[in-house]
Amino acid sequence: MALLTASLMSFLVLATSASAFTLDEFKFDTPGQEEEFRDLISKLRCLVCQNESLEGSQAELAQDLREEVYGMMREGQSKEEILVFLTDRYGDFVLYDPPLKPSTYVLWFGPFVLIGIAAFFMVRSLMRSRGGAPSTLSESEQQRLQQLLNTQAGSEDKSA
Repeated sequence: MALLTASLMSFLVLATSASAFTLDEFKFDTPGQEEEFRDLISKLRCLVCQNESLEGSQAELAQDLREEVYGMMREGQSKEEILVFLTDRYGDFVLYDPPLKPSTYVLWFGPFVLIGIAAFFMVRSLMRSRGGAPSTLSESEQQRLQQLLNTQAGSEDKSA
């Protein structure tokens, strides 16, 4: 039984590691190129993962993009050229730090606008709740109230 369990565990480990992507498969001429590659893919978002960079993602699409970036770097393209290519192809979504431009104003300033609107309504609500002493009835309102109370009391006397 122990041998079967060990064999099963070994199979699972091998099967899992066979599908895992690592950065070790990318070979560079200098450590500086490798660091530049790692820096670049850490700034790029995995397009199918939730909040993961290309560096950390295990998705196949992320591996394809890593290979694309690696190939472009090996062809001698600069970091800026690679970023322009990827943003032209996938939009600013591919960047973890999108640039400030009219199409990203909502992304950058939207949360502050929402916080400001919420603060406005909260302050307004607080000011209304502190509105002071309840208003008193005017002379005509008091007479009308008394008239209504007398009418209601008279109808209760008749029914009793």
